[in-house]
Amino acid sequence: MIISDIFGTNVFSRAVMKERLPEKVYEEVVSVIENGGMLSTSSADTVADAMKCWAEEKGATHYTHWFQPLTGKTAEKHDSFLVPPDEMGHALTQLSGKKLIMGEPDASSFPSGGLRNTSYARGYTAWDITSPAFVKEQSCGNVLCIPTIFISYTGEALDAKTPLLRSVEAVSREGIRLLRLFGNTTAKKINAYVGPEQEYFLVDRKLLEQRKDLIYTGRTLFGASAPKGQELDDHYFGKIRARVGSFMHDVNIALWKYGITASTQHNEVAPAQHELAPIFSTANVAVDQNNLTMETMKRIAYEHGMSCLLHEKPYKGVNGSGKHNNWSLGTDDGENLFRPGKHPEDNLQFQLMLACVMQAVDRHADLLREAAADVGNDHRLGAQEAPPSIISIFVGDHLASLIRKIIGKEFEDVTVSKLDTGVSTVPLLQKDTSDRNRTSPFAFTGNRFEFRMVGSSDNIAECNTVLNAIMAEAFCDAADALENAENFEEACKAYIKEVMTKHQRIVFNGDGYSDEWIAEAARRGLPNIPCMVEAIPVLTQPDVIDLFQKFNIFTAAELESRKEVSFETYSHKMAIEARTMIHMAGKQYIPAIIRYAAFLGESISSVEAGGGDASVPRKQLRKITNLLNHATEALETLEVVFAQADNHPTAQETARYYRYSVVPAMENLRAPIDELEMIVSSDFWPVPSYGDLMYDV
Repeated sequence: MIISDIFGTNVFSRAVMKERLPEKVYEEVVSVIENGGMLSTSSADTVADAMKCWAEEKGATHYTHWFQPLTGKTAEKHDSFLVPPDEMGHALTQLSGKKLIMGEPDASSFPSGGLRNTSYARGYTAWDITSPAFVKEQSCGNVLCIPTIFISYTGEALDAKTPLLRSVEAVSREGIRLLRLFGNTTAKKINAYVGPEQEYFLVDRKLLEQRKDLIYTGRTLFGASAPKGQELDDHYFGKIRARVGSFMHDVNIALWKYGITASTQHNEVAPAQHELAPIFSTANVAVDQNNLTMETMKRIAYEHGMSCLLHEKPYKGVNGSGKHNNWSLGTDDGENLFRPGKHPEDNLQFQLMLACVMQAVDRHADLLREAAADVGNDHRLGAQEAPPSIISIFVGDHLASLIRKIIGKEFEDVTVSKLDTGVSTVPLLQKDTSDRNRTSPFAFTGNRFEFRMVGSSDNIAECNTVLNAIMAEAFCDAADALENAENFEEACKAYIKEVMTKHQRIVFNGDGYSDEWIAEAARRGLPNIPCMVEAIPVLTQPDVIDLFQKFNIFTAAELESRKEVSFETYSHKMAIEARTMIHMAGKQYIPAIIRYAAFLGESISSVEAGGGDASVPRKQLRKITNLLNHATEALETLEVVFAQADNHPTAQETARYYRYSVVPAMENLRAPIDELEMIVSSDFWPVPSYGDLMYDV
């Protein structure tokens, strides 16, 4: 197999359009993609017909407007290409420009956070011409997927993509203002580029089907640690098992057909954990492709008799999964704005970019934290496996030294050196000016920033919308300050110094896991937001509303709706987890433990009847009985606490009740049952163990 032979074969790419569209129509499409605007009606009809014919050749019988509602997943409604047959009864197919450009799904059944009354159903999908259409191969037949935005009847964004596209335009518009000051007259726009690393777990599907918690919640709500976890660090980058390798091979082929540049694959730290990473794409395309990647991994895992777990913490006691969001900005004429060059101390433009990043992240650290908040991430962030809940920027020794010099502190020259391995046949290696810091939530890695807090199941549209928005604001502030300067260079240097001095507190190159950093961050005044329910209210803070409204990314109503949806989502997911725990404890674990206790009692009676010493099983029975009593009491408490969860007047109060009342009750139920798993015979235990789940793949 040659990758180039299959790459992009299921994508209605520019190459396909150039081949199938009249030259003038193709040029009009490219102009709209690159410069904005609308296709003429006749051109839209031409594109739609070409797209339909191409898709039919790929075996597609239906098309769909593929969009990203506030469920956190994608949505699609399939319509066939069929139109009324001719007078002879022959089948006719068609896709008009009108149907390509606009659709009308039922908006009332999707989360809206109060933007939509459920009695009003109308919503609209609109073609996103900047993201290519593709043919998805699935069990119901091949379907032409047309990426779209999703808005309400009154125009509010009901999806993740609309604000993302608005943010892309904002950061481009404000960034170009700055580039013009540096004499760049060729760049027409700035693109946000994203490369999301995707971590995931695989589990045998037959074993998963025996675990109600994995089925309903995507994570194990009970489970004692396996005898072997990740202590030996032998799974990371280890040999890929045959079954997993076969899955990865098929995933790669499917993704390459979609034009997704799946590049890196390897075993991650925890047993049965793996990672896939693509090459960078523009932010909008990267978001679509990451959603498609998650769908594809789940589908192909099923075909291989496995399930792909994207939950941030499927197993207690081993590393969870994240999605490192590598983000950069670059011009359409090829310049990476975050590339420092060989001499960043002389690169005034890069210094200004770095100052803008420092301002953006420091000013809106709480908003970035919210962008990475989800139910699963509450189990992962700050747990010595993911960055802490405190936002900071890692820049490395070289740039940290440069910042100190600019703001007038002691300067330490950090020069690039060679690394001699001591092996004669190995050449001298080019050594970076600083090590990488895996404890940092926002790390500079040479020509981009890596936002490491994002959860593995998240739609990365939200975090990239925030990154683009806060940078648009920083660019705007810089342009406002510098556009009328009499001496631009002097004014720029002064502005950089002012901004870096004001926001230097956000730079931290040390150990983000240490208790010392928590204390130091508090001294610096950096926010420490521990969980999702405390992060959500950030969305409607006055400064956040002002930010998003200024750049037409969100209205106040749209932000309020997202706050409501987030609180409701948290409560719904925790309710599912609580009900699942009640079900498993009451119908599986406790009955199984009682059966084992009865078995032990019979064994004790038999041993003692024969004159034997039954002190050991009697001691074990007492321990089991004691833990069983604790489990039963904890179950009853959880049932009582859970029954009161909906007795709260607002979505926020309900979510807080789940976080601070229901969650502790769930943890109290888990503890004795996990301990019992280590005592009760495996012949009686009702579900597969952690060892079964993580090592039987």
